[in-house]
Amino acid sequence: MKCRMTMIAILLSVAVAGSAQVASHAPTTVAAATSPAAQSAFAQTSPLVVTDRPVARVNGAVLTDRDLLREMFTIFPYAKQHNGFPKAEEAAIRQGALEMIIFEELVYQEAERRKLVIPAATLKKAEADFRGQFHSPDEYQQYLQSEMQGSEQKVRQLIKRSLLIEQVLKTDVENKSAVTQTEIRAYYEKNGARFQQPESFSFQSISVIPPLKPTPQQAKDAEKKADDDLEKAKATKSYQDFGLLAESISEDDFRVNMGDHRVVAREKLPPQIVKAFLSMQPGQVSGLIQIESAYTIVRLNAHNPARKQPFAEVKNDLKTELQKTKYEKLRSGLAKQLRAKAKVEVA
Repeated sequence: MKCRMTMIAILLSVAVAGSAQVASHAPTTVAAATSPAAQSAFAQTSPLVVTDRPVARVNGAVLTDRDLLREMFTIFPYAKQHNGFPKAEEAAIRQGALEMIIFEELVYQEAERRKLVIPAATLKKAEADFRGQFHSPDEYQQYLQSEMQGSEQKVRQLIKRSLLIEQVLKTDVENKSAVTQTEIRAYYEKNGARFQQPESFSFQSISVIPPLKPTPQQAKDAEKKADDDLEKAKATKSYQDFGLLAESISEDDFRVNMGDHRVVAREKLPPQIVKAFLSMQPGQVSGLIQIESAYTIVRLNAHNPARKQPFAEVKNDLKTELQKTKYEKLRSGLAKQLRAKAKVEVA
């Protein structure tokens, strides 16, 4: 499993752990980060004022509202475009960010306790990688002045701090979260019902939908339009032809996507539609199917019998899922273990 770039996590607010919000960040990938310049712009325009006041103390180490805001911006990276955080979600975002920065500090202190060392070459490369994220030397200087009080030493220390956090997470969480083929196979066999797929159909549609309670004239107009649409649909020769026609004349919500419903289980379809499908071959277009006062024309793209997905088909996705689950469990355990021995005060 590829290690998260914790250097960017600290300096550019990429979360490495914390509360439930973090579960959406897969531990196998490098989380997306906005540019330092964008973060500086956010700090200037955000309705949240940064005063560097303490928001938490972890064994005496002070975490400030600047650290908190960076993490909040990671959870909701579009805060600048939306002129701040959504009111309904702001409290949850703040709590998630607070838990993240507390966890990071606990992991960093654990790295210090273990007297871990970052090789000079690794630190030098990390510094170069960090600088390389800026579009120009001026942009880096702007970040240096606005976020680091002009101190190169502070940047270096934060990069070192993040690399130490990365080391602990790698040894205590990432390396232990690997799963074997035997474990994957055992899960597959134990949870066989999960991989059973019902009979389903892939299809496109063109619909004529009159008002809910049509007048006799509206019903007559709908029937005429349906007849005209059917003639056009029968003249189509391919998925593309039918889809373009659906986009131009259909009245159902699927018209914006070539009329494509993708894959739908048999039990979720009206019986009139199922009956039509059972007499069709892939590529065929149905006649008019009336459901109450509406008319539908469908093109069958595939009829998929009920089946159990074979192990070979699901093993890669299952491996990722099981690793993520194991990673989150180990990380949660590490957080509880470190917090049990720490003095954490929230302001």
